Amino acid sequence: MASVLTRRRLLLAKIESTYGTDPTPSGASNAILVRNLDIQPLVADTVNRDLVRPYMGQADQLLAQTRVEVTFEVELAGSGTAGTAPAYGPLLRSCGLSETVVADTSVTYAPESSGFESTTIYYHQDGIRHKVTGCRGSFELSGEVGGIPVISFSMTGIYNSPTDETLPTPTYSNQATPLLFKQGNTTSFSAFGFSGVMQSYNFNIANSVIYRELVGGSKEILVVDRAPSGTVVIEAPTITDKDFFTVATGTSTGSITFQHGSTGGNIVTMTTAQSDLGNLTYSDQDGIQMLNMPFIAVPTNSGNDELSLSYT
Repeated sequence: MASVLTRRRLLLAKIESTYGTDPTPSGASNAILVRNLDIQPLVADTVNRDLVRPYMGQADQLLAQTRVEVTFEVELAGSGTAGTAPAYGPLLRSCGLSETVVADTSVTYAPESSGFESTTIYYHQDGIRHKVTGCRGSFELSGEVGGIPVISFSMTGIYNSPTDETLPTPTYSNQATPLLFKQGNTTSFSAFGFSGVMQSYNFNIANSVIYRELVGGSKEILVVDRAPSGTVVIEAPTITDKDFFTVATGTSTGSITFQHGSTGGNIVTMTTAQSDLGNLTYSDQDGIQMLNMPFIAVPTNSGNDELSLSYT
């Protein structure tokens, strides 16, 4: 019996035209470069029979609500071509974001509250294929000076029995080489109109994702709510330069934004236009006072506009 090597893994993802129906992702078109890839190949609610018998021992158990959870990171980078979505675009769409493409110019992702799309994920483990249909999930975007900024995905999908399949040969495309999160690469940072000195940024869309399977219904992963929030860490300004304490204790919201990258096709701009600051705290870095600014991202009365993730 041949050993299954941990190192030989591959992730494919493709948007479903019909929910839960496998669109057959291929290594030639749907391979995605990922990091920290992990799978929970069988997640279920355990139902014990709890039988009463005249002897000791376990009663058997049944597995209900069977599903699969896949987690991984992608590097925060564009496709390499302005107006072309990054390879991981289907995953953003399956996390409750709409995709707007302007040919040769931009691809922009924004929240939506209905009509959620879904993906099928193929998780290949050196000859074993886990097919996960109907995937939807949540993501977290993070960057810290000196590291590669990433988007961390947590996807849930419908369980299908694994099969032995030959590991396909992938063709990786539409994922440009990432840039370090640092001065020169990461620019145009602004928080409430103040161009501060940023050390790190974190944003979690915090989708509420559930698996639902009722009698007479169908198996489905649902996004039923979101509570986006984040934290930005900057060098603490003087009160004269920017009084974030007055901002935090007031009722106004403001924009937090930054641009990562400067070459067309690999420029990513993240914006939360209606950020509401929370409990500010201090921290130390290299003897310099830092200001930690947690925030929530709220929509306007129009809705579905609390964030914008743009690729140009």
